[in-house]
Amino acid sequence: MKIAILSRNSNLYSTRRLVEAVKAAGHEAAVVDHSICDLIIEQEGPSIIFKGQSLTDIDAIIPRIGASVTFYGTAVVRQFELMGAFSANNSQAIVRSRDKLRSLQILSRAGLGMPKTAFTNFSKGGEKQIIEHVGGAPLIIKLLEGTQGLGVVLAETKKAGQSVIEAFHGLRARIIVQEFIKEAKGADIRAFVVNGKVVGAMKRQGAEGEFRSNLHRGGKATVIKLSRAERAAALGAAKALGLDVAGVDMLQSDRGPLILEVNSSPGLEGIEKATGVDVAGAIIKFIEEGVLKNSPKRSADQ
Repeated sequence: MKIAILSRNSNLYSTRRLVEAVKAAGHEAAVVDHSICDLIIEQEGPSIIFKGQSLTDIDAIIPRIGASVTFYGTAVVRQFELMGAFSANNSQAIVRSRDKLRSLQILSRAGLGMPKTAFTNFSKGGEKQIIEHVGGAPLIIKLLEGTQGLGVVLAETKKAGQSVIEAFHGLRARIIVQEFIKEAKGADIRAFVVNGKVVGAMKRQGAEGEFRSNLHRGGKATVIKLSRAERAAALGAAKALGLDVAGVDMLQSDRGPLILEVNSSPGLEGIEKATGVDVAGAIIKFIEEGVLKNSPKRSADQ
């Protein structure tokens, strides 16, 4: 079987580990930079050109699509799907998860716990009202397009919150406002879901004086055993968004686990080093099962 990892950087830890896992399972690995693929759409059917060569022999793909190239990256994933390749995450699920507002709306409809969140159109003078919607200060203000903790602001007072919201609105930047969960104490949980199972979980603690727990912001990760409620929340979130491979970020609160975000391209380094679990191997095993289920004859021949 030939498995393509869609990644713009073959030296990244996650990409390297997936290549290792593909080879360890006895398959052929290819790293394909989705940002430089050409998509050919014609009567004869869809095709993909990468570095002058037509990619016609790919059995499965593992999308590692960065937020900055979501539109083009998911178009490439969709093209592979139309060509019959099995994808670890389908293109629609990736699009769904990348839209923070849409994903929160879906999670809310599914009845999953989350911090109270408010979103509004640009409205001069509406800053006080939206702050009240989430229970006042302190509060969290997030750019809808932010990643890895960037574009996330903690406003400790209503006045500070109003100023930040006014500034973002002045820049025509789309934001959401969320209640601040004090009891989380600057920590969150990342549960890694593969094929309807939690294969590993870690607790990320923000650096001293830092309310964001992202490892990119200096947070530290340790292994954690999830409660039944936390495990159910992680699985429910991934299922609601249609993701087979997902990193579900949650806060521990007095009212149970609260989902912050569901990542369709979660990094492997933090979770594997914190837990010692071969997450890359679990993803490859899922792909093997998926290809077998979708193309039993071709898989058996290979």
